[in-house]
Amino acid sequence: MEKIKNKIQKFVDTDNVVLFMKGTPDFPQCGFSANAVAILNYFNVEFKSYNVLENDELRQGIKQFSDWPTIPQIYINQEFIGGFDILKDMAESGDFEKVLKEKKISFKIQN
Repeated sequence: MEKIKNKIQKFVDTDNVVLFMKGTPDFPQCGFSANAVAILNYFNVEFKSYNVLENDELRQGIKQFSDWPTIPQIYINQEFIGGFDILKDMAESGDFEKVLKEKKISFKIQN
């Protein structure tokens, strides 16, 4: 378990915005993952994604790493933000823009 925790930590440390999801941004394998990608794309946020369906160790490990039971999961500047429900609420309330600004993440809302 320590090996996968170290691997996940490296993923989170390497990129500013990281999405652990089912499938890929071009071919999401669940509606929640598809919607998380849609929100990130709406804000034109550059992100790195990891498909948990390709590796069961990663799929189980990310849940323990974050102590969050569901996927997708999003990290911004090494901080766990939450799952799709949290991301959706933040996007609707304007809090996601605030977080992006605070963390100096480049974004541009699609028109």
